[in-house]
Amino acid sequence: MTRLDDIIQKNIDLLHRRDVYKIIPQKEGQYLPNMMRLEEIISILKDIIFPGFFFEAVAQSAYLGIQMEKLNALLTEQIKNGLHFYSDRDPELSGDTEAEDLSLCFLEKIPEIKRMLCTDVQAMLDNDPAAKSAAEVIICYPSIQAMIHYRVAHELLLLGIPILPRIITELAHSATGIDIHPGAQIDEYFSIDHGTGVVIGETTIIGKHVNLYKGVTLGAKNFVLDECGNPLNVPRHPIIEDNVVIYSNATVLGRITIGHDSVIGGNVWLTNNVPPYSRVVQLKASNSIE
Repeated sequence: MTRLDDIIQKNIDLLHRRDVYKIIPQKEGQYLPNMMRLEEIISILKDIIFPGFFFEAVAQSAYLGIQMEKLNALLTEQIKNGLHFYSDRDPELSGDTEAEDLSLCFLEKIPEIKRMLCTDVQAMLDNDPAAKSAAEVIICYPSIQAMIHYRVAHELLLLGIPILPRIITELAHSATGIDIHPGAQIDEYFSIDHGTGVVIGETTIIGKHVNLYKGVTLGAKNFVLDECGNPLNVPRHPIIEDNVVIYSNATVLGRITIGHDSVIGGNVWLTNNVPPYSRVVQLKASNSIE
């Protein structure tokens, strides 16, 4: 046995020791969500929702029908894996009926997802003088990429599908630097200028015509713990009402409400409610030297 063979064998023996790596659950690989398949699902959805913008320009009805059939097959497989991610039930005994039904329910939501995304494109045109056309926004703007992932993931989450929504939004996070939890509720005409570093937490509620700039955090101020010291999943992120603008690097924390038609200035740290039509800015620096 060579030294390489010896190292390989020792690693195999050590890496399979459940007593050492007990934090890692033992799962059958074929029933785990597949990242490559989920990326393919998003690619197909982009092709269906914005035909010709990301792939070959083919918009015929027959082609879209083929794409939707392919989407249904891939999504059914991944939903089945997702349903078993937090479950000990035997996938072979459960069958595919539930996954197939959920996939079909999602397919029925695609037109509404497209409608919402079109409002997001319009919001970018309305809020960014640098945007020359809707086509430019769709192809170039990272906020639209992030919102495609978010709006798909949010609908999957509403259907009760585990883990897949979180993976889908994390794919966008990695690509754009925009971190939107699929549980957040974001209404129509939403825009993020530039986008890098934006964080939107799970229980955030955002109204219509809201515009965020880069580096904005809509986060939790603290956590509610149960009797065992574990964090409870309760509403803990901000509510942003209609027609609000939040400028770069502002941090809005806790279950507070930013009233409609308000403007939150850059670099503001905010943990209190703000009434409608407010303007919140940093205090000006003063020179303490007499």
